[in-house]
Amino acid sequence: MDDLVLYQQPAEAIARVVLNRPARRNAQDTDLLYALNHALDRAAKDDAIKVVILAARGDHFSAGHDVKESDYPAAMARHPSVLPLGGFDAAGARAQYAREQEIYTGFCERWRNLPKPTIAAVQGACIAGGLMLAWPCDLIVASADAVFMDNTVGMGVGGAEYFVHPWELGVRKAKELLFTGDSWTAEEALRLGMVNHVVERDRLEDFTLELAGRIARKPAFALQLVKEAINAAEDGQGRLQAIKLAFGLHHLAHSHNRLVHGDLIDSGGIAGNVGRVPLAEEAR
Repeated sequence: MDDLVLYQQPAEAIARVVLNRPARRNAQDTDLLYALNHALDRAAKDDAIKVVILAARGDHFSAGHDVKESDYPAAMARHPSVLPLGGFDAAGARAQYAREQEIYTGFCERWRNLPKPTIAAVQGACIAGGLMLAWPCDLIVASADAVFMDNTVGMGVGGAEYFVHPWELGVRKAKELLFTGDSWTAEEALRLGMVNHVVERDRLEDFTLELAGRIARKPAFALQLVKEAINAAEDGQGRLQAIKLAFGLHHLAHSHNRLVHGDLIDSGGIAGNVGRVPLAEEAR
């Protein structure tokens, strides 16, 4: 499963972790998420690495969660749990709740708190679960053709599982983009402060590597400490409490949809988002 994510060292003190599922537009199944977590752990534990780049092969950064994956218990059983959780094959809502605590909010928080600066290099579509890979990174560089979207309200749930939308987009814009399911461009993301830089696609790799190189010239411990300080300032605004509340509401929606529609999502609402951005049907 290591080929789902590539681990590269393109320059001294820099690791590049690359999503390698281009045929599926880097849609995220369970195996890919565990492979990504393993690669980021490897970079975090390597004292020779000071900066980590998260990139993706193919035309699109990530089309979100892979809705074609269905046997979740078997997928979870292939991997040792990273968090101290159980119940992955339990009855009722518990299994889904535990699964998403582990591989969604759990992994996102681990990646967000990696003790090294991280940079996401985003091209093409970055939809719902794709945001949950880019948003935990400290910096985001987007190609000019990048398009972002969270279409999950149209699927009967209140936003992607890692609910940091108000911090990434601002409160009013977060409401608008979730209520409508509309996409936003790289330039709009730049204006909102969600991304740091927008460059042409053919410059994305080199620009991101050069940015990482400038950061890597700083002392590693100082980089770790300033990251901890800024993250603590954000957490002091109630970020963690908001994530936990939204995650509970997300699973209330899953349970409601199972009772009413027989599935985790309301598939009847997806049609309102199709066509707004490429590959919207890949994410939930």
